[in-house]
Amino acid sequence: MHLNRIFGRTLLIPSLLLGVLPFAAAQTAQDIGALKAKAEGGDAAAQFHLARDYDAGAGVPQDYARAALWYRKAAEQDDADAQFSLGLLYENGQGVPQDYAQAAIWLRRAAEQNMANAEYFLGAAYLDGEGVPVDYTEGVRWTRKAAEQGFSAAQTDLAWFYSSGEYVPQDYILAAYWYRKAAERGNSDGQVGLAALYEIGLGVPQSYSEAYFWMILAAANPDLAGIYRFLAEQAAEERDRIALHLSNAEISRVQERARKWFEDHPANSQ
Repeated sequence: MHLNRIFGRTLLIPSLLLGVLPFAAAQTAQDIGALKAKAEGGDAAAQFHLARDYDAGAGVPQDYARAALWYRKAAEQDDADAQFSLGLLYENGQGVPQDYAQAAIWLRRAAEQNMANAEYFLGAAYLDGEGVPVDYTEGVRWTRKAAEQGFSAAQTDLAWFYSSGEYVPQDYILAAYWYRKAAERGNSDGQVGLAALYEIGLGVPQSYSEAYFWMILAAANPDLAGIYRFLAEQAAEERDRIALHLSNAEISRVQERARKWFEDHPANSQ
């Protein structure tokens, strides 16, 4: 199980939100037929896309076993997306027996091709001892590699490691650095984490205005819609609590700053 952690809160990151590359689902029987022909002819890209169709039930009945079969064919041709996806099927026991060791093998092959989400999952496997021996050094190394590629879930995990002192020496400056990286990419955990550091003054100068700004963004973050709505409500409560430390003029200035941020990042508000 791979977790995104922040100040004691643990949030399961669904695999579909972890940067799996988008694919064009075949829409008609003719499209499926053409795709199958290419896949059967050994085209790795077609094999991957056909696998994704079976994985998602796009244009064909959902069939994890067939998805695994075609992922494997593409993975054996060193298609990193297929290697990562096959690793997830083994991790979840979908279409194949659950086998963490096999999951780690395929995740490693994708990670060694610099695939950020595979690096993140492989790092988590080392931290949790799933399919590989527990190795915190390797876990942090792979998490860092994903973070350095801009993978925001890895950035917030790395920030949490530094803020808590788990797996690495405690360093609030580095915690703030990685939370900011994620926050600026619109990651709600990064926004909450950075707000918390500003409120307390850990790794950054203490600032209620900055804490209020980042909590405004978190409370309106579409990541926290739907089943995570309760987290948005918690963020809103924290936002309003922090506002009690500010004057009306300060609140207005920060709200205007947030409004401009949302204008520049239209996909990052509900």
